[in-house]
Amino acid sequence: MKLLLLALALAIPGIARAITVDDMLDHVDKNLTYDSRESSVRMTVVKSGTTKSYLMHSFGRGAEEMAMEYLEPARDKGTKMLKKNDELWMWLPSVEKTQKISGHMLRQGMMGSDMSYEDLMEQSTWRDAYTGTVVGEETLDGRKVWKVDLKAKDTTVSYPRRLIWVDQASYIPLKQELYALSGMLLKTWTMSDIRTVGDRQFAYKMVVEDKVQKNSRTEITFESVAFAVPLEEEVFSTRWLER
Repeated sequence: MKLLLLALALAIPGIARAITVDDMLDHVDKNLTYDSRESSVRMTVVKSGTTKSYLMHSFGRGAEEMAMEYLEPARDKGTKMLKKNDELWMWLPSVEKTQKISGHMLRQGMMGSDMSYEDLMEQSTWRDAYTGTVVGEETLDGRKVWKVDLKAKDTTVSYPRRLIWVDQASYIPLKQELYALSGMLLKTWTMSDIRTVGDRQFAYKMVVEDKVQKNSRTEITFESVAFAVPLEEEVFSTRWLER
């Protein structure tokens, strides 16, 4: 029987306690959200046999604020992005212009990747955005996982349905299938190279594949990451874009 509050046994030394889907999502959200973060990120985009590689320096505060600067390749060096709440801007050094990204542009791939600007704009935690049902337990890449079917609570959520495979040890969603309201599979999203960073588990490698396009794949690798770091206030202002 599929119940929202399906009880699962957790291995805690000497004790077995039940966990609900909401409890599980709380653990997942804790790993996926943060007060502040600074990272160096390599993004490799493969489309129809053509490969492009980007190196970015990224800053974040919570789910509401994000700033990113492209360091490589040379043609894109100096391009910057700034997210504040539900607004997103991009600074294009080649034309010395700041462009606000909105409307249909949000569905486009960031620098041609399989990760859309809309993916970057997501602010709600999974616990707040979805209700869920555990549909089974499996083994994925040698790790025990819960398979969970998530349904969006309202129409403001980018993906009305997510099918996720949550690692029982780290609470990292090792695999996701992202669906449209029609039931069409839009993307798959995998996470691997799980490491302990401070008080959390973090995936150093992510792969996003657009299932609507053929032969489209984006690999994101964190070269370095630090949490709970002090960040300059100006980094999250439009002044920083043109600095």
